[in-house]
Amino acid sequence: MPEYTPAPLVKAAEQFARLPGIGMKTAQRLAYHILTLPAETVEEFSAAMVAAREKVRCCGVCGNFTEESVCPICSDPKRDAGVVCVVESPRDVFVFERGGGFDGVYHVLHGLLSPMEGTGPGDIRVRELMERLSGDVKEVIMATNPTVEGEATASYVGRLVKAVGVKTTRLAYGLPAGATLEFADDVTLARALENRNEI
Repeated sequence: MPEYTPAPLVKAAEQFARLPGIGMKTAQRLAYHILTLPAETVEEFSAAMVAAREKVRCCGVCGNFTEESVCPICSDPKRDAGVVCVVESPRDVFVFERGGGFDGVYHVLHGLLSPMEGTGPGDIRVRELMERLSGDVKEVIMATNPTVEGEATASYVGRLVKAVGVKTTRLAYGLPAGATLEFADDVTLARALENRNEI
């Protein structure tokens, strides 16, 4: 920002830029926008951020975000606690729940294995998952993203889960509903062929 920009405005932009996916131009635009809002709106915004940070915590069972010690999904007797879907982050739980097709429970790793970033098995919630398997868990679905880190994590955790005799599955990959073959990339098309189903 130019030298004549007020320091509090610069600091506000710098804070916005710390958020994922927000570059400095967008951060500056947000900071300028904040100054155009009524003071009470800015206070509500600020209070909501502080309240979220203070009141939201991780579920003692699955690691999803919740206000209670155990989240509503884990405490719901209608959910199938025997099927555990392993995901990277609480955002992934939200995506699955928005789709509405899964009636099992979740386990949030809060990260993925990444030797390049120094993230090993002790840095994510693998031990907590293994402790959960001593109950009535009959299947673990590895639902990490199909990135290098996601695949490595799914492979590593999958081997551990299989070793204790629990069925381990991986999300199928392929063409999304409504897609055309013309625009599919080579990897997606190969995965679609690999994961084909009988009709």
